[in-house]
Amino acid sequence: MESYAWLLWLVIGAGFIVAEIFTLGFVLFWFGLGAFAAGIAAFFGAPFLVQVLLFLFSSVLMVVMSRRIFADYFSHGDNDLVKTGIDALPGKTGTVVETSEGPLNEAAVKVFGSTWTAFPIDDDTPLKEGEKVEVVEVRGSSLYVRRKTDALPDWRQD
Repeated sequence: MESYAWLLWLVIGAGFIVAEIFTLGFVLFWFGLGAFAAGIAAFFGAPFLVQVLLFLFSSVLMVVMSRRIFADYFSHGDNDLVKTGIDALPGKTGTVVETSEGPLNEAAVKVFGSTWTAFPIDDDTPLKEGEKVEVVEVRGSSLYVRRKTDALPDWRQD
């Protein structure tokens, strides 16, 4: 009587591939293909131990290779990251909209259309309304700024 082990491997492979639909990891698909490979070996009369080893080896190999390929394809170096929100503020230029006051020289600075509480980074330089400043650091919801000396004059003030 013929061996129908290849049919069992076919059912196992189809089960893995159908189960992949309900998971997010994209791993079971490779085990399904590994079961199909073992089924082909069983169809041609390979011993059961060879079928199991072929299943395990091919499945694990495909998982490892796909992880490597997907990691290279989907990963981006840190240089490719786009900074957004608060992370994008350091280095940007803002305009002082309220002059410094109080012991901490608290001022209001407008950057990208939002007004922020700002303090001079060197603590003793008062900020004057209309000055251009560079954002040095963000601490909580406050900016620490430095007066920008290389700013071009505003074209509307001529």
